[in-house]
Amino acid sequence: MAVTTQRFSILITDDDQDVREALGELVESKGFRPILASHGEEALEIVQSEPIHLVTLDMHMPKLTGLETLQLVRQINALLPAILITADATLELMRQAFHAQVFSVVPKPVNPHVVLKTMLRALDRVYGTVEFHQSTTITGEPTP
Repeated sequence: MAVTTQRFSILITDDDQDVREALGELVESKGFRPILASHGEEALEIVQSEPIHLVTLDMHMPKLTGLETLQLVRQINALLPAILITADATLELMRQAFHAQVFSVVPKPVNPHVVLKTMLRALDRVYGTVEFHQSTTITGEPTP
């Protein structure tokens, strides 16, 4: 049985307001509940106070990087799936992300289709089949 997206809260953490708002609108258009944070400290406060089902983290933010933020988030919720978004996906960063158990690294500029599919795969792995409110499943096939 598919689970509707309406029960999922996605925390989008990026210091770039345009990216943050665009991703928020994207996930909201698919029935998710977007929660926006402009930096790592704000993301930590949100994870401590609200049920979050997935977090996206920009790698390069003031004070805390995405990976530093994730390390602190893991102390609050060790199983929270995370997607790292970065403009410089070097081999070293990929190694660090793998070590931090990031679900995936998505390159900037962000392709909306790629980031959405990545989110759906992460949610599916942790919570089971995810269904859009428009009656399409993770595979993009219409549901009966």
